[in-house]
Amino acid sequence: MNPSDEILDIVDENDVVVGQAPRGEATARGLRHRCVFVEARDAEGRVFVHRRTASKLVFPSHYDMFVGGVVGAGESYDEAALREAEEELGVSGLPHPEPLFTFLYEDEGGHHTWWSAVYQVRCELPVNPQVEEVAWHAFLDDAELERRLGDWLWVPDGLDCYRRLRAFREAD
Repeated sequence: MNPSDEILDIVDENDVVVGQAPRGEATARGLRHRCVFVEARDAEGRVFVHRRTASKLVFPSHYDMFVGGVVGAGESYDEAALREAEEELGVSGLPHPEPLFTFLYEDEGGHHTWWSAVYQVRCELPVNPQVEEVAWHAFLDDAELERRLGDWLWVPDGLDCYRRLRAFREAD
């Protein structure tokens, strides 16, 4: 199936399902839906960072410090987090990602908006990312990731999520 044909739950400002739409339509019309962000760290505690392929529907060729994606219609956040993490990392048998918090993402133009669930997972398996999703990848330590924030073109929602995750951890 073409990714733009995937059916998504459309949700309101309280994350209550109010309808369904194909992913392409939800993106084109700016319909609020659900997404998951999973921070994957290796055995050494480094963060999986990747550059999205040029063929991605949203934010092509941008860097991201999360794996994840949209939550399918009728799918739970937890199910989507594990599915997306295994798909994008190219592994199976990953531990269930640990939920951390949720937030409503809205871009500056108000066109892209989605409820976002943030997770973390330890991936000690050798990764083999999907070539359709990931053009480049590496595990970076926190200092290297911080150095790259001003140099690379990052997905805006991932960058927003990263800042929220840092604040969440600092408040803990």
